[in-house]
Amino acid sequence: MAQSLSHILLHLVFSTHHREPLLHEDLLVPTHAYLAGILRELDCPPIRIGGIEDHVHLLFEMSRNRSVADVVQTVKTGSSRWLKSQADHLRDFHWQSGYGVFSVSESQSSSVKNYVEEQRKRHRKLGFQDELRSLLKKHKIDYDEKYLWD
Repeated sequence: MAQSLSHILLHLVFSTHHREPLLHEDLLVPTHAYLAGILRELDCPPIRIGGIEDHVHLLFEMSRNRSVADVVQTVKTGSSRWLKSQADHLRDFHWQSGYGVFSVSESQSSSVKNYVEEQRKRHRKLGFQDELRSLLKKHKIDYDEKYLWD
């Protein structure tokens, strides 16, 4: 094949450090927009970005020229730097050190889009920790609970 082609969809999830509810309502939309801008710069077109005060979900198409770890590091570092400049109470802001990333088939992309859009509604009944455990179980990812949270 003369060309290198790909269409890889990823669902990335990470939280604020210690799941602090720091992304207040007035910050959510600009934060999601900033995250989308970073993804675009990385040639990783965003599809949906959502979340609530203590975590974010990013559904995007993965660039064929980058590694997942590099994309995650760039997204988290760039957005953390930006958030620190947005308000005095965010001067020490940082994301949790880890993350969850899950592959998404094209046939399931609509349901993941809805999942990301419905975060506020979902979290009226379910906390972030239970949500992440559920995603890990669904994707058959083994984990050790004592290393899952920071």
